Amino acid sequence: MARKSARPGGHDDDAPVFVISVAAELAGMHAQTLRQYDRLGLVSPSRTRGGGRRYSTRDVELLREVQRLSQEGVSLAGIQRILDLENHVTALRSRVEELAAELAAAQAALSSGARVFAVGPRGEVVAVRPGQRPPRAASSQALVVWRPER
Repeated sequence: MARKSARPGGHDDDAPVFVISVAAELAGMHAQTLRQYDRLGLVSPSRTRGGGRRYSTRDVELLREVQRLSQEGVSLAGIQRILDLENHVTALRSRVEELAAELAAAQAALSSGARVFAVGPRGEVVAVRPGQRPPRAASSQALVVWRPER
């Protein structure tokens, strides 16, 4: 998952700004190679309304990485697998950051003396300490029947 990053002057790494000939020159490869990589799904540039390819700075960096791996003897299928795994790792790192932020917020709420409420034995609302269970009823003869709606 690519992250957006603005560069000085307001340039966005994900902005589709380069036509295929310019992207090929920047990546140091032939335009036909870029078309092949697009067909294989290795690098997927944005498209104009007319179907023309537009490459971003991030796409050009990815093309260079694909070229480097290819020159080191990695097959195109291997390169695709590497890119998929890198994208997966990026997504997992992002999720870890989200969960860490949620955990920090929950811990802050608990440490700030936030009150926790539960349902008591007779259906009333009772305040309990975090991690504590509400008191149980001594014994109950109640029967609850659940009937799904049809």
